[in-house]
Amino acid sequence: MLRWTLLCLFLLAPSAGYAFEKLQDKDDLLAALNGRALTMGLFNLSLVLGEDGRITGSAMGWGVTGTWRWQDDLFCRELDWSGMAIAANCQLVEAAGDKMRFTSDAGQGQSAVFTLR
Repeated sequence: MLRWTLLCLFLLAPSAGYAFEKLQDKDDLLAALNGRALTMGLFNLSLVLGEDGRITGSAMGWGVTGTWRWQDDLFCRELDWSGMAIAANCQLVEAAGDKMRFTSDAGQGQSAVFTLR
């Protein structure tokens, strides 16, 4: 239950204060990442999006794995957080400097802002 609560908090992380620009395609995403990890200190979260479509990392000390693809101007991902499946979702992706914002449900849902490290 605690992990589910923390995951919900992660998905509701604030995203105000930056002038974000929408990423148009996979090449824009990979260029913005430039080999860096997506991080969020509050949850000790670190994710690496591989060019091959794999996601690796950790959150709160537990491993995160998954896959991603670019589809119809959206980042689509499936994740597993230490044995807990996280539902597939396609997200709007925007970038501003060393920040990247992912908005669930094709840009209509909750947003989370990550720092690139």
